[in-house]
Amino acid sequence: MQQEKTRSPWIWEHALDNSARFVLGTRGQNPLVCFGINPSTAVPGAPDPTVKRLMSFAAANGYDSWTMLNIYPRIATDPNDMDREHRADLKSENERHIAALLAGRPLTLLAAWGNLIAKRPYLKSLLADLVMISAAARCDWVSLGAPTRQMHPRHPLYVKGGTPLRRFDMDEYLRRLE
Repeated sequence: MQQEKTRSPWIWEHALDNSARFVLGTRGQNPLVCFGINPSTAVPGAPDPTVKRLMSFAAANGYDSWTMLNIYPRIATDPNDMDREHRADLKSENERHIAALLAGRPLTLLAAWGNLIAKRPYLKSLLADLVMISAAARCDWVSLGAPTRQMHPRHPLYVKGGTPLRRFDMDEYLRRLE
C-alpha cells in the first residue's frame, strides 16, 4: 500500500542560502496578508514575535490563515543591518513571489511596518512598486488602529492585542511619502 503524501500546512519561500525570505505563512482560503519591512528569524514551526502577533490578529479577525510578506526580503534581525542599497535581484524576486501569491485574488493586506519605512530611502519606492501589484489584484489595505505620529501604519509588536483592523488609504499614504 502506497503512503499518501500530505501537503504541508506551511508556505515558506526563501533563498537557497537563507539570506532572504519571500513568503512565510499558513495555507487557507482567507488569509490575512501582512507586509512588514524585512524578515527576521521566523521559519515554519518557529515564529518570531512579529509573526506570533500576526497569527493572533488573523485568528481574532476571522481569517483562516496568515501570510507574512516584506517590502524588502533580505533577512536581518536588526533593521539597521539591512542593505544600504537595495539589491535589484532581491527586489525582482520578491515581486515575483508576491505577484504569484496574490494571483489576482482581492485579498486583505495588512500594512504593518511602523516607522521602519524610514530606515532606508529605497523602501518607499519598493513599496510603491508592490502597491501596483496589489492594485492589479484589487486588494484592500488595512492597518492596526491609528497610524504612528509620523503617520505610518503601526507595527504589530507595538499595538494592543484587541486593536481593530481599519481601512488604510494606501494611495493617500504614498502621496504623503513623496
